[in-house]
Amino acid sequence: MRNIRPLPLFALCLLTAACNGTEPAVGIGDDDNDHPGDPTPTHDYTVNELVTGLQNPWGMAFLPNGDILITERPGRVRLVRDGQLQDTPVEGGPSVAATGQGGLLDIALHPDFGANRLVYMTYSKAVSGGITTAVARARWANDQLNDLEDVFVADAAAGGGQHFGSRLVFDRDQLLYVTVGDRGMQDPSQDLTNHIGTTLRLGDDGGVPGNNPFIGDSDARDEIFTYGNRNAQGMALHPETGEIWQNEHGPRGGDELNRMVAGANYGWPEVSFGNHYDGTSIPDPEPGDDTEHPVVHWTPALAPSGLAFYTGDRFPNWQGNAFNGGLAGQRIVRVVLDGDQAIDEEDLIADRGWRIRAVVDGPDGYLYFLTDSANGILARLEPVN
Repeated sequence: MRNIRPLPLFALCLLTAACNGTEPAVGIGDDDNDHPGDPTPTHDYTVNELVTGLQNPWGMAFLPNGDILITERPGRVRLVRDGQLQDTPVEGGPSVAATGQGGLLDIALHPDFGANRLVYMTYSKAVSGGITTAVARARWANDQLNDLEDVFVADAAAGGGQHFGSRLVFDRDQLLYVTVGDRGMQDPSQDLTNHIGTTLRLGDDGGVPGNNPFIGDSDARDEIFTYGNRNAQGMALHPETGEIWQNEHGPRGGDELNRMVAGANYGWPEVSFGNHYDGTSIPDPEPGDDTEHPVVHWTPALAPSGLAFYTGDRFPNWQGNAFNGGLAGQRIVRVVLDGDQAIDEEDLIADRGWRIRAVVDGPDGYLYFLTDSANGILARLEPVN
Protein backbone atom coordinates (compact mmCIF):
# COMPACT_ATOMS: atom_id res chain seq x y z
CA MET A 1 0.00 0.00 0.00
CA ARG A 2 1.19 3.53 -0.69
CA ASN A 3 2.69 5.33 2.29
CA ILE A 4 -0.18 7.76 2.89
CA ARG A 5 -1.72 9.51 5.82
CA PRO A 6 -5.04 11.32 6.16
CA LEU A 7 -5.26 15.08 6.43
CA PRO A 8 -5.44 15.93 10.16
CA LEU A 9 -9.03 16.38 11.29
CA PHE A 10 -8.28 19.82 12.75
CA ALA A 11 -7.26 21.02 9.31
CA LEU A 12 -10.54 19.84 7.84
CA CYS A 13 -12.37 21.61 10.63
CA LEU A 14 -10.60 24.85 9.75
CA LEU A 15 -11.59 24.40 6.12
CA THR A 16 -15.25 23.71 6.72
CA ALA A 17 -15.60 26.10 9.70
CA ALA A 18 -17.33 23.34 11.66
CA CYS A 19 -16.58 19.64 12.00
CA ASN A 20 -19.50 17.60 10.71
CA GLY A 21 -18.32 14.18 11.81
CA THR A 22 -17.18 12.94 8.39
CA GLU A 23 -13.75 11.40 8.04
CA PRO A 24 -11.09 12.80 5.72
CA ALA A 25 -10.25 10.89 2.58
CA VAL A 26 -7.15 8.73 2.45
CA GLY A 27 -4.59 9.91 -0.06
CA ILE A 28 -4.59 13.49 1.23
CA GLY A 29 -1.15 14.60 2.31
CA ASP A 30 1.17 11.94 0.91
CA ASP A 31 4.24 11.60 3.14
CA ASP A 32 6.44 11.76 0.05
CA ASN A 33 4.96 15.10 -1.01
CA ASP A 34 3.95 17.01 2.09
CA HIS A 35 2.51 20.49 1.89
CA PRO A 36 2.86 21.90 5.41
CA GLY A 37 1.30 25.14 6.61
CA ASP A 38 -2.18 26.58 6.60
CA PRO A 39 -5.09 24.78 4.94
CA THR A 40 -5.72 25.65 1.31
CA PRO A 41 -7.62 28.95 0.93
CA THR A 42 -11.31 28.54 0.28
CA HIS A 43 -14.40 30.74 -0.15
CA ASP A 44 -17.57 31.55 1.71
CA TYR A 45 -20.57 30.69 -0.41
CA THR A 46 -24.35 30.69 -0.46
CA VAL A 47 -26.69 28.12 -2.00
CA ASN A 48 -29.18 29.39 -4.55
CA GLU A 49 -32.00 26.88 -5.18
CA LEU A 50 -32.97 27.59 -8.78
CA VAL A 51 -35.51 24.87 -9.64
CA THR A 52 -37.49 22.36 -7.57
CA GLY A 53 -39.91 19.62 -8.55
CA LEU A 54 -37.50 17.49 -10.60
CA GLN A 55 -38.07 13.74 -10.28
CA ASN A 56 -34.75 12.03 -9.58
CA PRO A 57 -32.68 14.27 -11.86
CA TRP A 58 -29.47 12.65 -13.10
CA GLY A 59 -27.55 14.77 -15.61
CA MET A 60 -27.54 18.26 -17.08
CA ALA A 61 -26.11 20.09 -20.07
CA PHE A 62 -25.96 23.83 -20.74
CA LEU A 63 -27.11 25.01 -24.16
CA PRO A 64 -25.24 27.94 -25.73
CA ASN A 65 -28.18 30.31 -25.11
CA GLY A 66 -28.14 29.63 -21.36
CA ASP A 67 -30.96 27.07 -21.31
CA ILE A 68 -30.31 23.85 -19.37
CA LEU A 69 -31.33 20.33 -20.35
CA ILE A 70 -31.86 18.01 -17.36
CA THR A 71 -32.52 14.27 -17.42
CA GLU A 72 -34.95 12.68 -14.97
CA ARG A 73 -34.30 9.02 -14.27
CA PRO A 74 -37.92 7.89 -14.97
CA GLY A 75 -37.29 8.83 -18.60
CA ARG A 76 -37.88 12.52 -19.21
CA VAL A 77 -35.73 15.37 -20.47
CA ARG A 78 -36.65 18.73 -18.93
CA LEU A 79 -35.85 22.23 -20.14
CA VAL A 80 -34.94 25.12 -17.83
CA ARG A 81 -35.27 28.51 -19.53
CA ASP A 82 -34.64 31.87 -17.88
CA GLY A 83 -34.43 30.08 -14.53
CA GLN A 84 -37.86 28.45 -14.92
CA LEU A 85 -38.60 24.74 -15.33
CA GLN A 86 -40.83 24.41 -18.39
CA ASP A 87 -44.08 22.59 -17.69
CA THR A 88 -43.93 20.18 -20.62
CA PRO A 89 -41.11 17.64 -20.87
CA VAL A 90 -38.97 17.71 -24.01
CA GLU A 91 -40.23 15.36 -26.72
CA GLY A 92 -38.09 12.84 -28.57
CA GLY A 93 -36.03 11.13 -25.87
CA PRO A 94 -35.36 7.37 -25.66
CA SER A 95 -37.69 4.79 -24.19
CA VAL A 96 -35.96 3.61 -21.03
CA ALA A 97 -36.09 0.57 -18.74
CA ALA A 98 -36.61 2.55 -15.55
CA THR A 99 -35.98 -0.11 -12.94
CA GLY A 100 -33.82 0.10 -9.82
CA GLN A 101 -30.91 2.43 -10.57
CA GLY A 102 -31.74 2.38 -14.27
CA GLY A 103 -33.56 4.87 -16.44
CA LEU A 104 -32.51 8.00 -18.30
CA LEU A 105 -29.04 8.85 -17.03
CA ASP A 106 -26.49 11.35 -18.34
CA ILE A 107 -26.70 13.97 -21.08
CA ALA A 108 -23.96 15.81 -23.00
CA LEU A 109 -23.63 18.08 -26.02
CA HIS A 110 -21.36 17.28 -28.94
CA PRO A 111 -18.29 19.57 -28.90
CA ASP A 112 -19.49 20.99 -32.25
CA PHE A 113 -23.05 21.43 -31.02
CA GLY A 114 -23.19 24.93 -32.47
CA ALA A 115 -22.88 23.42 -35.93
CA ASN A 116 -24.46 19.95 -35.65
CA ARG A 117 -26.94 20.40 -32.72
CA LEU A 118 -26.26 16.85 -31.48
CA VAL A 119 -27.25 15.79 -27.95
CA TYR A 120 -26.06 12.48 -26.41
CA MET A 121 -27.76 10.54 -23.62
CA THR A 122 -27.05 7.33 -21.71
CA TYR A 123 -29.91 5.17 -20.55
CA SER A 124 -30.83 1.65 -19.47
CA LYS A 125 -32.22 -0.31 -22.41
CA ALA A 126 -34.18 -3.57 -22.43
CA VAL A 127 -32.46 -6.10 -24.70
CA SER A 128 -32.33 -9.83 -25.12
CA GLY A 129 -30.85 -11.17 -21.90
CA GLY A 130 -31.96 -8.34 -19.64
CA ILE A 131 -31.11 -4.64 -19.42
CA THR A 132 -27.93 -2.88 -20.50
CA THR A 133 -26.43 0.59 -20.86
CA ALA A 134 -26.96 2.33 -24.19
CA VAL A 135 -25.90 5.62 -25.77
CA ALA A 136 -28.42 7.54 -27.87
CA ARG A 137 -28.08 10.76 -29.78
CA ALA A 138 -30.60 13.19 -31.26
CA ARG A 139 -30.63 16.56 -32.97
CA TRP A 140 -31.86 19.57 -30.97
CA ALA A 141 -34.30 21.75 -32.91
CA ASN A 142 -37.43 23.69 -31.99
CA ASP A 143 -37.02 22.72 -28.33
CA GLN A 144 -37.30 19.04 -29.22
CA LEU A 145 -35.04 16.04 -29.70
CA ASN A 146 -35.25 14.88 -33.29
CA ASP A 147 -33.95 11.89 -35.28
CA LEU A 148 -33.19 9.83 -32.18
CA GLU A 149 -30.88 6.85 -32.71
CA ASP A 150 -28.78 4.51 -30.64
CA VAL A 151 -25.11 4.91 -31.49
CA PHE A 152 -23.92 2.24 -29.05
CA VAL A 153 -25.46 -0.55 -26.98
CA ALA A 154 -23.10 -2.11 -24.44
CA ASP A 155 -22.61 -5.86 -24.15
CA ALA A 156 -23.54 -5.74 -20.48
CA ALA A 157 -27.02 -7.23 -20.32
CA ALA A 158 -28.18 -8.58 -16.97
CA GLY A 159 -31.32 -8.90 -14.93
CA GLY A 160 -32.16 -6.42 -12.21
CA GLY A 161 -31.46 -2.74 -11.94
CA GLN A 162 -27.95 -2.38 -10.50
CA HIS A 163 -24.84 -0.53 -11.60
CA PHE A 164 -25.39 0.83 -15.10
CA GLY A 165 -22.78 3.59 -14.78
CA SER A 166 -23.21 5.89 -16.69
CA ARG A 167 -21.56 9.25 -17.39
CA LEU A 168 -20.67 10.80 -20.73
CA VAL A 169 -17.67 13.03 -21.46
CA PHE A 170 -16.10 14.20 -24.72
CA ASP A 171 -12.35 14.79 -24.78
CA ARG A 172 -10.39 17.37 -26.78
CA ASP A 173 -10.26 15.04 -29.79
CA GLN A 174 -14.06 14.73 -29.75
CA LEU A 175 -13.88 11.13 -28.55
CA LEU A 176 -16.71 10.01 -26.29
CA TYR A 177 -16.10 8.27 -22.95
CA VAL A 178 -18.90 6.20 -21.39
CA THR A 179 -18.93 4.42 -18.04
CA VAL A 180 -20.60 1.01 -17.69
CA GLY A 181 -21.05 -0.49 -14.23
CA ASP A 182 -20.48 -4.08 -13.17
CA ARG A 183 -24.26 -4.74 -13.16
CA GLY A 184 -23.84 -6.21 -9.67
CA MET A 185 -21.98 -9.24 -11.05
CA GLN A 186 -18.41 -8.28 -9.97
CA ASP A 187 -16.21 -10.91 -11.67
CA PRO A 188 -17.03 -9.96 -15.30
CA SER A 189 -15.30 -6.63 -14.64
CA GLN A 190 -12.02 -8.52 -15.19
CA ASP A 191 -13.28 -10.19 -18.39
CA LEU A 192 -12.46 -8.00 -21.37
CA THR A 193 -14.67 -10.00 -23.74
CA ASN A 194 -17.68 -7.96 -22.53
CA HIS A 195 -18.29 -4.31 -21.56
CA ILE A 196 -19.19 -4.93 -17.90
CA GLY A 197 -17.28 -2.80 -15.39
CA THR A 198 -15.50 -0.65 -17.94
CA THR A 199 -14.91 2.79 -19.36
CA LEU A 200 -15.53 2.82 -23.10
CA ARG A 201 -13.99 5.20 -25.64
CA LEU A 202 -16.01 5.74 -28.79
CA GLY A 203 -16.13 7.96 -31.80
CA ASP A 204 -19.02 10.42 -31.92
CA ASP A 205 -20.85 7.94 -34.18
CA GLY A 206 -20.34 5.07 -31.71
CA GLY A 207 -17.44 3.59 -33.69
CA VAL A 208 -14.05 2.53 -32.39
CA PRO A 209 -11.16 5.04 -32.40
CA GLY A 210 -8.05 3.67 -34.06
CA ASN A 211 -5.85 4.28 -31.01
CA ASN A 212 -7.92 2.44 -28.40
CA PRO A 213 -5.69 0.34 -26.14
CA PHE A 214 -7.07 -3.15 -26.88
CA ILE A 215 -7.38 -3.01 -30.65
CA GLY A 216 -5.81 -6.17 -32.05
CA ASP A 217 -6.29 -8.14 -28.82
CA SER A 218 -8.53 -11.09 -29.66
CA ASP A 219 -9.39 -11.50 -25.96
CA ALA A 220 -10.71 -7.95 -25.50
CA ARG A 221 -13.40 -5.69 -26.90
CA ASP A 222 -12.08 -2.83 -29.01
CA GLU A 223 -14.27 -0.21 -27.30
CA ILE A 224 -12.70 -0.70 -23.85
CA PHE A 225 -10.52 2.10 -22.51
CA THR A 226 -10.24 0.89 -18.88
CA TYR A 227 -11.59 -2.09 -16.93
CA GLY A 228 -11.99 -3.31 -13.36
CA ASN A 229 -14.37 -0.40 -12.65
CA ARG A 230 -17.21 -1.16 -10.24
CA ASN A 231 -19.67 1.64 -10.98
CA ALA A 232 -18.38 5.05 -12.02
CA GLN A 233 -21.05 7.77 -11.85
CA GLY A 234 -18.80 10.82 -11.99
CA MET A 235 -16.51 11.74 -14.88
CA ALA A 236 -14.84 14.95 -16.06
CA LEU A 237 -12.13 16.24 -18.36
CA HIS A 238 -9.13 17.72 -16.54
CA PRO A 239 -8.93 21.36 -17.72
CA GLU A 240 -5.12 21.46 -17.88
CA THR A 241 -4.00 17.98 -18.93
CA GLY A 242 -7.02 16.93 -20.97
CA GLU A 243 -7.05 13.61 -19.09
CA ILE A 244 -10.26 11.88 -18.06
CA TRP A 245 -10.91 11.58 -14.32
CA GLN A 246 -13.64 9.57 -12.60
CA ASN A 247 -15.10 8.91 -9.23
CA GLU A 248 -16.40 5.44 -8.55
CA HIS A 249 -18.57 3.63 -6.03
CA GLY A 250 -16.68 1.14 -3.92
CA PRO A 251 -18.48 -1.69 -2.10
CA ARG A 252 -18.70 -1.07 1.66
CA GLY A 253 -16.32 1.90 1.69
CA GLY A 254 -13.41 2.27 -0.67
CA ASP A 255 -15.03 4.84 -2.97
CA GLU A 256 -12.44 6.26 -5.35
CA LEU A 257 -11.28 9.31 -7.28
CA ASN A 258 -9.22 8.10 -10.24
CA ARG A 259 -7.12 9.43 -13.08
CA MET A 260 -7.98 7.25 -16.06
CA VAL A 261 -5.08 5.64 -17.92
CA ALA A 262 -5.58 3.91 -21.27
CA GLY A 263 -5.66 0.14 -20.89
CA ALA A 264 -5.40 0.21 -17.09
CA ASN A 265 -7.02 -2.25 -14.70
CA TYR A 266 -8.63 -0.49 -11.71
CA GLY A 267 -8.80 -3.72 -9.76
CA TRP A 268 -12.46 -4.48 -9.08
CA PRO A 269 -13.34 -6.98 -7.68
CA GLU A 270 -9.89 -8.41 -6.99
CA VAL A 271 -8.69 -5.44 -4.90
CA SER A 272 -10.44 -2.55 -3.16
CA PHE A 273 -9.98 -0.32 -0.13
CA GLY A 274 -13.52 -1.31 0.85
CA ASN A 275 -15.05 -4.62 1.89
CA HIS A 276 -18.05 -6.62 0.73
CA TYR A 277 -21.42 -5.69 2.21
CA ASP A 278 -21.44 -8.88 4.30
CA GLY A 279 -18.17 -7.77 5.89
CA THR A 280 -15.96 -10.15 3.92
CA SER A 281 -12.62 -8.50 3.36
CA ILE A 282 -11.19 -7.63 -0.05
CA PRO A 283 -7.41 -7.30 -0.45
CA ASP A 284 -6.15 -3.73 -0.57
CA PRO A 285 -4.30 -2.56 -3.68
CA GLU A 286 -0.56 -3.08 -3.20
CA PRO A 287 2.53 -1.82 -5.06
CA GLY A 288 3.28 -4.01 -8.04
CA ASP A 289 -0.17 -5.60 -8.22
CA ASP A 290 -0.66 -4.39 -11.82
CA THR A 291 -3.67 -2.26 -10.94
CA GLU A 292 -4.07 1.52 -11.13
CA HIS A 293 -4.48 2.93 -7.61
CA PRO A 294 -6.87 5.75 -6.69
CA VAL A 295 -5.76 9.32 -6.13
CA VAL A 296 -8.15 9.46 -3.15
CA HIS A 297 -10.38 6.87 -1.51
CA TRP A 298 -13.17 7.35 1.02
CA THR A 299 -14.25 5.15 3.91
CA PRO A 300 -16.99 5.42 5.18
CA ALA A 301 -18.59 5.58 1.76
CA LEU A 302 -19.23 8.89 0.05
CA ALA A 303 -21.20 7.09 -2.71
CA PRO A 304 -19.82 9.52 -5.30
CA SER A 305 -21.93 10.69 -8.22
CA GLY A 306 -21.03 13.66 -10.35
CA LEU A 307 -17.57 15.16 -10.83
CA ALA A 308 -16.48 18.60 -12.02
CA PHE A 309 -13.24 20.53 -12.24
CA TYR A 310 -13.85 24.19 -11.47
CA THR A 311 -12.53 26.61 -14.11
CA GLY A 312 -14.45 29.83 -13.45
CA ASP A 313 -13.48 33.21 -12.00
CA ARG A 314 -16.12 33.61 -9.29
CA PHE A 315 -14.23 31.30 -6.89
CA PRO A 316 -10.56 31.89 -7.79
CA ASN A 317 -9.24 29.76 -4.92
CA TRP A 318 -11.18 26.79 -6.28
CA GLN A 319 -9.74 26.84 -9.79
CA GLY A 320 -8.52 23.41 -10.83
CA ASN A 321 -10.10 21.69 -7.82
CA ALA A 322 -12.15 18.49 -8.25
CA PHE A 323 -15.70 18.61 -6.88
CA ASN A 324 -17.26 15.24 -6.06
CA GLY A 325 -20.95 14.77 -5.35
CA GLY A 326 -21.96 12.41 -2.57
CA LEU A 327 -25.21 10.43 -2.44
CA ALA A 328 -24.89 8.56 0.86
CA GLY A 329 -22.33 11.17 1.94
CA GLN A 330 -24.88 13.96 1.34
CA ARG A 331 -22.30 16.59 0.50
CA ILE A 332 -19.93 17.89 -2.14
CA VAL A 333 -16.26 17.15 -1.49
CA ARG A 334 -13.74 19.64 -2.87
CA VAL A 335 -10.41 17.92 -3.52
CA VAL A 336 -7.38 20.18 -3.98
CA LEU A 337 -4.81 18.75 -6.37
CA ASP A 338 -1.13 19.33 -7.00
CA GLY A 339 -0.66 17.59 -10.32
CA ASP A 340 -2.20 14.17 -9.81
CA GLN A 341 -1.71 14.25 -6.02
CA ALA A 342 -4.49 15.26 -3.63
CA ILE A 343 -3.22 17.66 -0.96
CA ASP A 344 -6.37 18.93 0.74
CA GLU A 345 -10.12 18.50 0.87
CA GLU A 346 -13.19 20.38 2.09
CA ASP A 347 -16.80 19.33 2.66
CA LEU A 348 -19.44 21.66 1.18
CA ILE A 349 -23.22 21.83 1.86
CA ALA A 350 -22.86 18.98 4.37
CA ASP A 351 -25.66 20.38 6.54
CA ARG A 352 -28.50 20.09 4.00
CA GLY A 353 -29.17 16.35 3.99
CA TRP A 354 -29.15 16.34 0.18
CA ARG A 355 -28.10 13.36 -1.93
CA ILE A 356 -25.89 14.96 -4.59
CA ARG A 357 -26.33 13.31 -7.98
CA ALA A 358 -24.49 15.64 -10.40
CA VAL A 359 -21.97 18.48 -10.16
CA VAL A 360 -21.29 20.74 -13.14
CA ASP A 361 -18.87 23.62 -13.75
CA GLY A 362 -21.27 26.18 -15.17
CA PRO A 363 -20.36 28.41 -18.13
CA ASP A 364 -21.19 31.47 -16.00
CA GLY A 365 -18.60 30.65 -13.31
CA TYR A 366 -21.03 29.17 -10.76
CA LEU A 367 -20.89 25.59 -9.53
CA TYR A 368 -24.17 23.80 -10.27
CA PHE A 369 -25.52 20.58 -8.79
CA LEU A 370 -28.56 18.31 -8.77
CA THR A 371 -30.07 16.52 -5.78
CA ASP A 372 -31.39 12.97 -6.08
CA SER A 373 -34.95 12.97 -4.81
CA ALA A 374 -38.54 12.58 -5.97
CA ASN A 375 -38.59 16.36 -5.49
CA GLY A 376 -35.10 17.03 -6.78
CA ILE A 377 -33.43 20.42 -6.90
CA LEU A 378 -31.22 22.27 -9.36
CA ALA A 379 -29.05 24.63 -7.33
CA ARG A 380 -25.75 26.47 -7.54
CA LEU A 381 -23.06 27.77 -5.23
CA GLU A 382 -22.53 31.54 -5.33
CA PRO A 383 -19.73 33.51 -3.65
CA VAL A 384 -20.40 35.74 -0.66
CA ASN A 385 -19.13 39.18 -1.66
